[in-house]
Amino acid sequence: MFKRWKIAVYTILGLIIIISCLMLVPQIRERVTYRFDNLFTRVYYVLYPPEKAVFVPNTPAVTLENPAATLTLQPADTPTATLLPEEDTPTPESTPTPLPDKVVLSGVRYIDQHGLFNYCAPANLAMELSYWGWSGDRTDIGPVIKPYPEDFNVMLYEMADYVNQNTDLSAILRNGGTLELLKTLIAGKFPVLIETGRYMVDVTGKLSWMGHYTVVTAYDDALQEVITQDSYYEPDYALAYADLVEEWRPFNYSFLVAYPPDKEQALFDLLGDYADEEQSNRIAYNNATGEIWSLSGVQQYFAWFNRGTSMVALKDYYGAAESYDQAFLVYESLPESDRPYRMMWYQTGPYFAYYTTGRYHDVIDLANQTFDTARLKILEESYVWRGRAEAALGDMAAAKEDLCASLTYHENFPPALQEIERLGFSDCP
Repeated sequence: MFKRWKIAVYTILGLIIIISCLMLVPQIRERVTYRFDNLFTRVYYVLYPPEKAVFVPNTPAVTLENPAATLTLQPADTPTATLLPEEDTPTPESTPTPLPDKVVLSGVRYIDQHGLFNYCAPANLAMELSYWGWSGDRTDIGPVIKPYPEDFNVMLYEMADYVNQNTDLSAILRNGGTLELLKTLIAGKFPVLIETGRYMVDVTGKLSWMGHYTVVTAYDDALQEVITQDSYYEPDYALAYADLVEEWRPFNYSFLVAYPPDKEQALFDLLGDYADEEQSNRIAYNNATGEIWSLSGVQQYFAWFNRGTSMVALKDYYGAAESYDQAFLVYESLPESDRPYRMMWYQTGPYFAYYTTGRYHDVIDLANQTFDTARLKILEESYVWRGRAEAALGDMAAAKEDLCASLTYHENFPPALQEIERLGFSDCP
């Protein structure tokens, strides 16, 4: 009996040693960790369904019947202003010569995102840069733009900053893009990195909406589709024009173009009005305003959200707050299966609008609701905004805790460091 017991103990110890050794192999460790994380996520989302979480502003939202007539758009440095007159509204410049019916850019080195947690952003940025001869890989970019490996999201501006600060290339980021502009850039030999949102099967086995980057390298008018280098699916992944627009809409038709500095003028000539960042934000604003009443359901939610995002960019914070209020009203009315509950993982415009207009409790409530949708609370931007609001309300202990938590999940995160310095907090533990 004693001998059997010893055999059992040694067997268990042997298995522990073998498993420990195997876990030292990065590929095996990542796969095991990924599977356990998926299991825990499934259980969490069964207990706390994220699609049930709904943000209700403390400041009652007023249902608007005609946004163009009731909301105002403030120029950047003016406290109050009326809506931009139609004749002064910038619109995308028409292409002086017809575009080719089909253009295919070669030279993008395909890089997938698999094997490392949520490596969509590093993989796609690496592909975008590879077109211009950049020899790095996703693992060169990842530690810089997402130093915490399990970070849910990398913002598009962080990707542009990486290009401008860590490579010999330059990058611009704009909003309000159109299919015609996308084709113009491709025809001009500039691949374009765009941020999209699509319904995909998540770890729980449900179809749910999530953000996704992709690089557009070709278009074909005869087939009515673009060709993308999709880090999740495959190289040369075809996407119908209509699907592209619908998936691009949730992120205000934002796009990033990387380029050698000596090609800047050529790029700006192709961009037309979009060469000026403020003009592009005004184009985005007008586009979102026009889409609000032509769309319904979740697409209308995205249009209202985009309107708020554009107004934040144009510093009309009160108008932005009103637009976001309308977006959240639409969100609450959506069937639970349609709710894009990850939206605030990727965008922070509502925080900016509510905080700037003194709606600090709304900032805190929205951050709490956002955290409720995630099993892992790895959302450094939400910690910063909640910390700012807590400080504004005089709760310095909570503010410091949140700002320090932000640094836990994104080392040296500039917004957190700036806020810590502004508030005079000592170093985080």
